[in-house]
Amino acid sequence: MPSRTPQPLIVAIPLAFVFVMYAIFNDGISALFSVMGLAFIFGIPFGVGALTIYLSPRDKVESRSYRIMMPWVPVGIFFIFTLLFAMEGWACWLMILPLFLIAASAGGAMAGRLKLRDKNKQERRYVSLIVLLPFVISPIEQMIAKIPGQYKAYTYIDIHASKENIWKNVTRVGEIAATQDKGWFTRMLGFPRPIKAELNYEGVGAYRKAIFDKGLVFDEKVTAYNHQRSMSFTIHADPYNIPSTTMDEHVVIGGEYFDVLDGTYELEPLSNGNYRLHLYSHFKLHTTFNFYASWWASWIMKDIQNNILQVIRQRAESGLPKDRI
Repeated sequence: MPSRTPQPLIVAIPLAFVFVMYAIFNDGISALFSVMGLAFIFGIPFGVGALTIYLSPRDKVESRSYRIMMPWVPVGIFFIFTLLFAMEGWACWLMILPLFLIAASAGGAMAGRLKLRDKNKQERRYVSLIVLLPFVISPIEQMIAKIPGQYKAYTYIDIHASKENIWKNVTRVGEIAATQDKGWFTRMLGFPRPIKAELNYEGVGAYRKAIFDKGLVFDEKVTAYNHQRSMSFTIHADPYNIPSTTMDEHVVIGGEYFDVLDGTYELEPLSNGNYRLHLYSHFKLHTTFNFYASWWASWIMKDIQNNILQVIRQRAESGLPKDRI
């Protein structure tokens, strides 16, 4: 009976379940299963939560906080283990963790409700259906296919400097010291930090390279140019030229799920010798949960853009040449 399950097995069995499901969904062989799908991101932790509470003693399950929090234990152990053994990257897990915890708690709440209300002891049948549900949902989800979506990340900064000083730091960004890097969010996620940007000439058709550390390079081509007013460019990152240690394969820029398309700088005159420098980009996602992934992707892009903008402001307002700071 579930109420007599040894205490260690209350965690061990759900933990074994999530590892087995991870192996199945992450094998890269079957097109029917993928870790980058709602069946895994929501369905698996939901099953973990249901199993954990099903195996727990009834007197424990009577506590609402236990039903909500106890499923987090096997989920937490799973995350720590996969990080320690480099099975998944920190950035990917950090983004997925909130959904995992919510789903695990939801599964625990449902299993607890069944356990406390089901006098005929049918909760075993219901929990079995719950843990097997991802095998049904995932093939349907993959057949429906991933949903392409295009999004915009918009940022700006006000600068007190001449438009000449601002613009020369827009077109070409000299080497950025680590102390100037203010992109705390992307740095926390382990994303490469910006180093410099090179431009061969100013005008339509020019080539620009935005160079980051860890071997990440964006190849950019200027598609529209209005001197000291605006510059638009396409952005291309070849995922095959990015070292595998640079970014998690599920969030690599230019990869299967996430890509940056273009960027635009616009310089707007304000009053009292101030200018507003706008920077926006378009990026695309190709997942079955764009509604969630777009929030994280937008945050990442805005952090990168704000980081560049603050460097441009610092250099333009100092009046020093772009390659002297």
